[in-house]
Amino acid sequence: MTESTDIPTPAEDPAWHSVRCLFRHQPDIYEERITLWRAADLDEAIALAEADALEYARDVNDAEYLGLAQAFRLFDAQVGHGMEVFSLARDSPLEPSEYLDAFFDTGTERQRRIMADGNPPDAR
Repeated sequence: MTESTDIPTPAEDPAWHSVRCLFRHQPDIYEERITLWRAADLDEAIALAEADALEYARDVNDAEYLGLAQAFRLFDAQVGHGMEVFSLARDSPLEPSEYLDAFFDTGTERQRRIMADGNPPDAR
């Protein structure tokens, strides 16, 4: 479990937190899931997210919660359009293209590519 720096908030006005949890599905599929929670601090947000993660894993066939929860305290009290909901910084000596290939675009992601014109490649 890792945490971002938490700024204390009054207990009567819990802050918004996002928590990223990691799951393994069969066969050999990994999922990162980010959920949003109102909580007094990071520990409470992680506890809520982990309880949800266990339920989610039970509800999804062959899913396993891997015990990784990374929390982020949102800076704004109101959730709104375009606001930052998760941030994780990582030190790396890799060049940008190598970094993207190593951590975010390995070629095995289950995602749809969108071209610069906003359409998927097969919609041309």
